[in-house]
Amino acid sequence: MSEIETKPRWRFKGPEMEGMVARWYAKVRSSEPQIAEYRRQALQLTNGLSAGAKVLEVAPGPGYLAIEMARLGRVHVTGLDISRTFVQIASEKARQAGVSVDFHQGDSAVMPFAAESFDLIVCQAAFKNFSYPESALSEMHRVLRGGGTAVIQDMNRDATHADIALEVKHMKLGRLTSFTTKATLESLRRRAYSPAQFERLVVESPFRTGHIRAEGIGLDIRLTKAVNL
Repeated sequence: MSEIETKPRWRFKGPEMEGMVARWYAKVRSSEPQIAEYRRQALQLTNGLSAGAKVLEVAPGPGYLAIEMARLGRVHVTGLDISRTFVQIASEKARQAGVSVDFHQGDSAVMPFAAESFDLIVCQAAFKNFSYPESALSEMHRVLRGGGTAVIQDMNRDATHADIALEVKHMKLGRLTSFTTKATLESLRRRAYSPAQFERLVVESPFRTGHIRAEGIGLDIRLTKAVNL
């Protein structure tokens, strides 16, 4: 058996995003400014993709970004999340939005997709929670088509308290929700990767190389799969 096959599935080192916790998170991330930001990101991330391209969002949570990408009408979107509750929430929100997104429950370390299935992979605010980050990167590489790109956006371990406060301010939340969101982000930052730590992960992955950019509380990682000639 391979290393991936011998590992237990469904292990997650972050808070369990099920039930009330998942529904709270879905509500917190649904403000109008945040939905507008998902819409902007959907345009940016899919820019340059051919009509009919296939996009995979790993750990889409409530599905807001996946739905906005699908709403553009140019790409086929699939979501893979470890949380049963998130899959249910995202599927219902896609139905309400009148768009088609194929949400699956599954493990980022053992993806239930054939090799070279997707033109673009997106993973936002989740990679720091993966118990097997090396396997997740290997799986992203496996299911990407040659020339495809994986975009990983997550917290930066080197982010400051001021960076976090500014990020929450931009969310335009209520006073209590702002307080709890700041506390949550401070906790999450301790599990996040610094640019140097992520660079080491990439070097040891099948991608070997990539572009890593730090801005505010976040990291933006772009990994492209080489085309076999």
